[in-house]
Amino acid sequence: MIAIITGATGDIGEEFVKSLISEVDEVWAVGRSENKLSSLKEKYGDKIVPVRVNLSDRDDIFSFCSKIESDKPEIKYLVNNAGVAKMKSVSEFSLEEISDMLDINDKSATLICRACIPYMMKGSFIMNVASASAFQPNPYIALYSASKAYLLSFTRSLNIENPDITCTAVCPGWVDTQMLPKTNQGKDIKYPGMTPASKVVEAALKDSHKGKDVSVCSFYFKYMRFLSKVTPHSIAMKMWVRAIRQYI
Repeated sequence: MIAIITGATGDIGEEFVKSLISEVDEVWAVGRSENKLSSLKEKYGDKIVPVRVNLSDRDDIFSFCSKIESDKPEIKYLVNNAGVAKMKSVSEFSLEEISDMLDINDKSATLICRACIPYMMKGSFIMNVASASAFQPNPYIALYSASKAYLLSFTRSLNIENPDITCTAVCPGWVDTQMLPKTNQGKDIKYPGMTPASKVVEAALKDSHKGKDVSVCSFYFKYMRFLSKVTPHSIAMKMWVRAIRQYI
């Protein structure tokens, strides 16, 4: 019985490793850095099975899916945590950057879900790490928000299609991770409702075991989700742009 965790060497990914390692025989830790994966194995022991995969590379993704299909492991947990984000207008992205972001945030998660589902037992769990930014359009992180909106919609539908598996879209707000920049042009960036990665994972596991298809880990962002439902998106986008104007 195993857990598969992508982005396992990141802050949220490692928190999932810490939380799930005692429940399974192996944790397949998926990442692109061999050094970081080796460090993870040294830290958590022989239950860690490092799997080096570049999730922006089509051949790597298909090779990993083929490994799942050939090994036919008994999967209790699948956590699609890998993701990338950048704040700038779409016109400032290169074509390669756009392709890589969508491959990592959406395509890889979708393909890995498809590869894993046949080997997931009744009562198993899929947790796809989306974002609170999935709840509305957000200019200047348009690609990130749109990619996470896809993941939110996909996961909730997957939960209906697979009644024996609980599929949960994990939708945190600002998370205190190394990926999140702390300054911009010499200015400290203020992140309302900032949450530690441990709280995101704690809430995700709690909500998934309750059978919820969406997990939002703080009251602040539960409130923001409610606002996104009742506020016209044209107004919500203007409010968002006004809040981030000093950073763009």
